[in-house]
Amino acid sequence: MDRLGIHDIVMKMQAFYGSGVTKDLKFRRRQLELLRRSVVERERDIYDALRKDLGKPKLEAYLGEFALIIREIDYALSHMDSWARPRRVGAPLAFFPARNFIAPEPYGVSLIIGTWNFPFQLSLVPLVGAIAAGNCVLLKPSEVAEASSGLISRIIRDTFDPAFVAAIEGGPETASRLLEERFDHIFFTGSVAVGRAVMSAAAEHLTPVVLELGGKSPCVVDLEVDMETATRKITWGKFFNAGQSCVAVDYLLVHRDIKDKFVGRLTRLIKEFYGDDPSKSRDYCKIVNRRHVERLSRLMAGQKILIGGTADADARYVAPTIISEPAWDSPIMQEEIFGPILPVLEYVDLDEAISKINSMPHPLALYFFSLNRRKQMKIISETSSGGVCINETVLHQPTTTLPFGGRGDSGIGKYHGRWSFDTFSNMKAVTKSSLRLDLNLRYPPYRNKLSLIRRLF
Repeated sequence: MDRLGIHDIVMKMQAFYGSGVTKDLKFRRRQLELLRRSVVERERDIYDALRKDLGKPKLEAYLGEFALIIREIDYALSHMDSWARPRRVGAPLAFFPARNFIAPEPYGVSLIIGTWNFPFQLSLVPLVGAIAAGNCVLLKPSEVAEASSGLISRIIRDTFDPAFVAAIEGGPETASRLLEERFDHIFFTGSVAVGRAVMSAAAEHLTPVVLELGGKSPCVVDLEVDMETATRKITWGKFFNAGQSCVAVDYLLVHRDIKDKFVGRLTRLIKEFYGDDPSKSRDYCKIVNRRHVERLSRLMAGQKILIGGTADADARYVAPTIISEPAWDSPIMQEEIFGPILPVLEYVDLDEAISKINSMPHPLALYFFSLNRRKQMKIISETSSGGVCINETVLHQPTTTLPFGGRGDSGIGKYHGRWSFDTFSNMKAVTKSSLRLDLNLRYPPYRNKLSLIRRLF
């Protein structure tokens, strides 16, 4: 779509928002109910599109996409009335009889740019928050997941008034044209490099931005650990969606004394999960396209491969792979892997592992496996990341009662559940006072008033 067509859509949305319709909670509720019905009616179509784009098994498509969207809608429907209600907060006694409130209001017209690895979840979950908060939305799904992008656009077109919510398909040129428009809010999910470009474009209009990015999420395995349970959770958390997840375990730091045994167990689990030839497993995803297969192949080049290492660009396949002790300055330890390759490194002292993690950009997620509660608290208090899982992987991401997002290179802003509503809302400060009672303390002349003011404020 050309720039004039995009501009026309934005103008119609601004007019629709200006009518005040979206500020009605009944209207927002009805729109979420319509979205829920449309997603449920197309459940099978969603699974088919995900199979075409990513070879997703139905269970992974359900857990990572469909169920999360429905859960977010239901949670918003149950709580949005209280989220939208003005919240009273304290006021200094010196300002009596003033009362203070926080009144959430919609930003207006929001732009949501989705990504391809979880194309439905990462487009529609932010949309739930935007609608609940009362915004109009222009949504751009990722063109990389072509079948999913087409279905998302049809769902939007068949569900909403296009002046309220619309979807535009297209590649980087379309995204660039969108970013030339003046939006009231932008929500982007994708790579760090593109996130910087989005933020730069938003700066032209001083538009607030939420960036959901990624990074190298470490997993530290302590000497005191239940190895059987830990290896199962790590194997699943890494190779779910063939590692194409912003919260996938990016690399392992395993205590030296158990490293060999731990890696042996991981190797056996890969075969248990996906068979001797994972390329034939219906439980293992494809890589999204040839370019990413080639990128992953370059990352593996020259590394010590313990299992896997094979790739087929025509079949969009990269085997579940474990790499031993890559150099910290190698590309595979400098770039986000975003694929089914797991580097394993050893450490001796937990302080050493923490120091290495802290020397790198803040990760989106950090995972720690240990039975030692003191060490668990040490990891939580001495590292910084978007989220932490203790003796678990990934599961903080789909939880509606936890804020999800990064910090620094891994992102700006949080969403899911209540945090989605807040992300798409301007938290307006309101002070309400009286004209019938007006204390004279703040007015000149100030003589003899300071001592009393100091006690009250």
